[in-house]
Amino acid sequence: MNPAVILVDAIRAFFDPEGLHFYPQVREVEDPIARLLAAARDNDRLVAHAVERHRPGLNDFEQPKLPEHCLIGGRDAEFWPGFEPVGREREIVVPKRRYSAFFATDLAIVLREQGIDTVIVAGVKTNVCIRASCQDAFANGFRVVLPPETTNSNRPALAAASLEDVSRYLGDTPALDEVLAWL
Repeated sequence: MNPAVILVDAIRAFFDPEGLHFYPQVREVEDPIARLLAAARDNDRLVAHAVERHRPGLNDFEQPKLPEHCLIGGRDAEFWPGFEPVGREREIVVPKRRYSAFFATDLAIVLREQGIDTVIVAGVKTNVCIRASCQDAFANGFRVVLPPETTNSNRPALAAASLEDVSRYLGDTPALDEVLAWL
């Protein structure tokens, strides 16, 4: 097994109390995500920071469902302190304009070129970007691992349903300590 970590939307929009998409429960995932990220770095695993980046002044299909958000160069699109890339060769930024880290990005190509067969997904929100990223990782032929402690949502019932879907149809949802042990 050759795993990579995909860290989804660890940006100010979600983690900063002044961020457009902030929700208080996000604090519960900060430490687990930090532990996973540290373990990935300590074990020289590839880390992909999949982050929302929208173009200012241009129409965006996510509107009118969502207000203008995560604009390139804007505060909401900045990495949350502690989750920014550290400049390692095996740490990349994958800008995304849709919920999935895979849709219309080169993430699957990069992972395949590095011999990655397993993705460990973490970040926010379970029922939106995490669920979409897990679905597309599965569709691209990667083994999906989603530690429940590393994701949540401001809609707990939808987060629980998404975790069940991932576990039942798309991959595995082992405890974080188990993932850290084999990482």
